Amino acid sequence: MKLTVDIFDETRQIPEEALAWLLRYAEIAIRRLGGIGEVRIRVVGDQAMAAAHEEFAGVAGTTDVLTFDMVDTEEHPRQMPPRAADIELGNVSSAFVLDTDILICLDEAQRQALRREYPFERELLLYVVHGVLHCLGFDDHNEENYKVMHATEDTLLAAIGVGPVFHRPNEGAA
Repeated sequence: MKLTVDIFDETRQIPEEALAWLLRYAEIAIRRLGGIGEVRIRVVGDQAMAAAHEEFAGVAGTTDVLTFDMVDTEEHPRQMPPRAADIELGNVSSAFVLDTDILICLDEAQRQALRREYPFERELLLYVVHGVLHCLGFDDHNEENYKVMHATEDTLLAAIGVGPVFHRPNEGAA
């Protein structure tokens, strides 16, 4: 089984070179995690994200990313997620089957990127990585898991040459 990553920019605001960069690094990151299968990424604005957030999570207002893991776990049982050290060294040996839709918010990415002074496509890539990590079993709903998940994001992004995005040098937690 191979990996297929598709990005659909419903905002039609992302320049082609930024979309190409995002697709390239999303594929590199997912492969580094051992991902195979299909990942479909939709880029939307605040209004569409707020509607989806309300519909699927029951929460009013926009958010950065929503992940829809549609893998049949009976056919493809989940394994232990990869450890940060294995990701950093490129030693992820198991393949994780993905059948995933990820909804990411361009408006939120632009706000965060402006605040942190880096290109918005890096923030979008962080959202993609975050969504895929959820599919691999990572969780960020308590303090300990939050720290592990976001440290893993930055370890992965550093390992593929992008550098940390969630926790940048000289910056506290986002």
